[in-house]
Amino acid sequence: MLALVLVALTGLAGTTLAALTLHRVEQDRLARALTQRTAMVAQAITTEVNRYANSLTDLAAAVGAQSRLETGEFTAITAAVDRARLPGATGLVFVVPAPTARIAGLQREWRERGSTSLELHPTGTGPHRFVVLNKTLDDTGSAPGLDMSASVEAVEAMDLAERNRRVTVSRTYRLLKDAGLPADRRQLSFVFVAPVFSTSPAATDLGRFRGWLVLGTRGGDFLREAVATAAGEAVAVTLLDTVSGDPIPMATWRPPAALDTDLGAAETTVVVAQRFWDLRVHATEELLAGTDRGLDRVAWLIGGVLTVLLVALTATVTTSRNRALRRVDEATAALRHDIERREEVEHRLRQRETELVGFAGVVAHDLRSPLARIMGYADFLHEEAYERLDSTQRDFLARLRTGADQMRVLIDDLLDYATAENRPMAHVPVDLRRLAEDIARDRAGKVEVGHLPTVYGDPTLLRQVFDNLIGNAIKYTPPDREPRVRVGCRPDDDGWRCEVADNGIGIPEQDRAAVFDAFTRVGGSENFPGTGLGLAIVHRIVERHHGHVGIEDNPGGGSVFWFTVPVASITGAEKSPTLR
Repeated sequence: MLALVLVALTGLAGTTLAALTLHRVEQDRLARALTQRTAMVAQAITTEVNRYANSLTDLAAAVGAQSRLETGEFTAITAAVDRARLPGATGLVFVVPAPTARIAGLQREWRERGSTSLELHPTGTGPHRFVVLNKTLDDTGSAPGLDMSASVEAVEAMDLAERNRRVTVSRTYRLLKDAGLPADRRQLSFVFVAPVFSTSPAATDLGRFRGWLVLGTRGGDFLREAVATAAGEAVAVTLLDTVSGDPIPMATWRPPAALDTDLGAAETTVVVAQRFWDLRVHATEELLAGTDRGLDRVAWLIGGVLTVLLVALTATVTTSRNRALRRVDEATAALRHDIERREEVEHRLRQRETELVGFAGVVAHDLRSPLARIMGYADFLHEEAYERLDSTQRDFLARLRTGADQMRVLIDDLLDYATAENRPMAHVPVDLRRLAEDIARDRAGKVEVGHLPTVYGDPTLLRQVFDNLIGNAIKYTPPDREPRVRVGCRPDDDGWRCEVADNGIGIPEQDRAAVFDAFTRVGGSENFPGTGLGLAIVHRIVERHHGHVGIEDNPGGGSVFWFTVPVASITGAEKSPTLR
């Protein structure tokens, strides 16, 4: 009897200890996962802020390089600035200082420079800071003539930027131009400010302070674009502006249908353009989904069962005690092995995600920004100075624009390939026929579109599939042959099989297995432009829609590229018997 009691007490004590240990391990791992995710989100925000600041610095340098800035030059310099490049931005303005006595002269001067309808609206007794040039980036209207001295936060940022001669970001406030918006569209916002100094050798005021470039940015829109990829579904993010007193919640981003947990929040500070923001990150159920939750309860269950077995075996067959203990050891070793294996998988996933975010950040920051400046100046030369160039200079300008456009295509392909597997994916009805016809409309009658169904999926990604396949079909057609491309779908066992048939150069059978690998160029394609990423992007997108992709010979010459959309993704669209 005493032996049974000792066995039971020992089993319960061991179970309790194992459960408590596993519980602590679980909590430590969850805390580490939250800390790592917080670091990723902070890095994403820092990268995005630096991109905005660098873009504004480049624009300020271009404005300062003009010996006499006029409306047309400002329009050309800011031509490449839009919300696709700077998500959340409301508008870009050029602000100049003016005392009250200079208002009439300043208005006349800028009307002569091209802002013919400019009317300055002073606020208070001065000094004033007027918006004289404006590029609107959203639907809230423009602000020429606005006196920004009415905004304490904007004035504070302008003074700091001028004093330190570099970009700064303002405290959080509601933009003056948003005062007339409905309450549900108002957001807490901030502005990036870059000082403009004269740098033109032809100017008589070299080095003189000219004014400020001010970029209005809405906090919620900025935060959504900055952290959506880094945060994923795993965390909710709150951005707080650090000012005197309590921090002000500037913006909050939550993944759809996110469920809060009792794990708490991680906090960190982000340095942004001469100021600081606080970042608060809350874990959601998605963060916990990838961890071994409930191991303590499993340990209780396993330990309880083993204790009962040990007591029963001790009572019936004393000699089986050693065998039972060996089984316990084996079960514990298996449990530890499973924990180690899961930790290794999680480490590889986190490493992959970090590499992807870093790659996208490097491409977007280090390549797209300088390329945008090159294309902007090339377009400006083509529009403003083309007639004054000789034939050799025009040829050089054309080569410059062609090379820049080829680099843009390569960068876009790299970004598409990097994000095709990880970007959030919609699940909405997509009319494939209408989508294909939109693409075919730009191909000058070279594409015949047959029956295509309506399916559920991501319209942007599916459009990219058709765009790549149709574009390849036309591009890889020999110059002496008129391209003919047929697009259609027919039902198969898994749902729909969509095909793009061409009369191009074809693909040898031995190369078909590798043609969907990244950066692969098969034999015969050497004389055609391309990056080797188009079909790799198609492969990733189709896999995310749970389909398959492949290549066959076209009986009329060329190739037939096909991909499937599973039946679960199909709406009630009527099936067509053949590909037309």
